[in-house]
Amino acid sequence: MTYKHLTTRELTLIADFWHQGTKAYKVAKLLKRSQETIYRVYRFLNDGKTIEQYLESYQCHKHRCGRKRTQLPPAEVNYINSKVKAGWTPDTIIGRAERTISCSMRTLYRMFARGQYQFNVRQLPMKGKRHPNGYVERRGKSGQLGRSIYHRYHDFPHYQHEFGHFEADTVQGKAHHDAVMTLVERLSKVMIVLNIHHKTDEAVNQHLSQWLDKMPRHFVKSITFDNGKEFAGWREIANRYDLQTYFAEVGAPNQRGLNENNNGILRRDGLSKHLDFRYLPDELVTQLMHHRNNIPRKALNYRTPLEVFLSHITKEQLSTFF
Repeated sequence: MTYKHLTTRELTLIADFWHQGTKAYKVAKLLKRSQETIYRVYRFLNDGKTIEQYLESYQCHKHRCGRKRTQLPPAEVNYINSKVKAGWTPDTIIGRAERTISCSMRTLYRMFARGQYQFNVRQLPMKGKRHPNGYVERRGKSGQLGRSIYHRYHDFPHYQHEFGHFEADTVQGKAHHDAVMTLVERLSKVMIVLNIHHKTDEAVNQHLSQWLDKMPRHFVKSITFDNGKEFAGWREIANRYDLQTYFAEVGAPNQRGLNENNNGILRRDGLSKHLDFRYLPDELVTQLMHHRNNIPRKALNYRTPLEVFLSHITKEQLSTFF
């Protein structure tokens, strides 16, 4: 049962009743308080002290009420800081349980929010909506380029639990003329980043073909694209590699939420909008891809995308992906 502290008005009334000689048990009934609470104030006043002094003492003791803040050992603080720098979130640190942490996930988030132990909340991934409800994307769209995403569930009834379905999009660089292409496998959430340099359908088809040439036949079952103009040459890819292609509804990026979320994380990891992707080194793209695929995720029961991906392919096939 929680305790409700005495207000200044209640203390003033108690002092008035004391001056009038009213019995403490009667005051307790009037104020609906415990008799001991009223007797405590009465004893303080009987010692010749004032109600102002009681209020000052009461507020001083009140500050010591409540649960004390959790304290972490220095070794745990160093471990948390090292994992956050590697891209982990408090949720991942607690859920992965590589070592014991002396607090819960929610407490650790609160520590970041108030800056305890110099934890910086700005180091954590972005949260919340980036656009208001009803927002419609209108940049660089060509209308519905191909088959709707709704056909995907008819063609693949077990799509949600089947390996080999990818979502694709581009991350644009400076002036929107250059880009990298991202593909995310739905089940393992592993990310493939292709350094296409130019945001054109020719560049997309060229680099996507080079990547698909390394794959076993029908390893990639389907790709769900955005309706950007850079994917206008999708028929060539679909026919050449005999894979199913789908497109999200125009202005509905939430239908490829996994891909959009990963693109935002790539931005945060280093692919800034002010960076010229035409001269982007392949080594940097590979480094970012490896970094992201080795971070545990809650949706994967705190395994890394690479660990889940490895459980579905052989070691020989792995070398063709990275």
